[in-house]
Amino acid sequence: MNVKELIFGGGVKTTRGGGAYRDSIQAWLPIKNIRGGVVVTRDNRFIKILEVLPVNIYLKSANDRQNIIASYAAWLKIAPDNLQLEARTLPADTADYVERMKGFSEQEENESCREMIEDNIAEIGQGVASDAIRHRFFLIFQYEAHMRSKGRSVAAIIQRLNEEADTARRYLDVCELEVLEPRYTDDFILKLLYEIINKRTSRRVKLPEGVFDMTTAVHGIYEE
Repeated sequence: MNVKELIFGGGVKTTRGGGAYRDSIQAWLPIKNIRGGVVVTRDNRFIKILEVLPVNIYLKSANDRQNIIASYAAWLKIAPDNLQLEARTLPADTADYVERMKGFSEQEENESCREMIEDNIAEIGQGVASDAIRHRFFLIFQYEAHMRSKGRSVAAIIQRLNEEADTARRYLDVCELEVLEPRYTDDFILKLLYEIINKRTSRRVKLPEGVFDMTTAVHGIYEE
């Protein structure tokens, strides 16, 4: 049994033969599965989530702003009917910054510079950056009947949604907006859902890379 099955149900069985333990995550989470970077809900909807890196349009020239707006309007004409734009505001994660500064400190030969780096690390540790925030932006849309996938199978629907995502990438690239392309899309979605569901825990307990491929000893079951 893998981590995904434990989170969303699947192979987890109750003594009554159901798909989840009462009051467990599987019992109330409205997600049935993640396949090919697409979220499959319990009411059989297929959801695509794209993360977009923002651009400050006010730093662009007047002509560039006009081109960005025109390109975005052109995409909206062909974009899915039910399109959500979501923004997440999160406390800044300074752990990577501190580790990087520690590396600089270890390699720094100048004593004065090393002291300045260590002072900076101490300030961060004392919460100077506790008020710092970061933003993540997402485009979310679902499979709709008019998208006309090549077949009615789950695989065909997932392929059609990913084609829709590729179209969004092309148009938004003209808008100078980068749509992230995670190497492992299922991992990306799983981590995102984990962070949303466990807002506090996820800040100190990170899911490892390749979590989808990991087996687990939970319930004493291993994947063979």
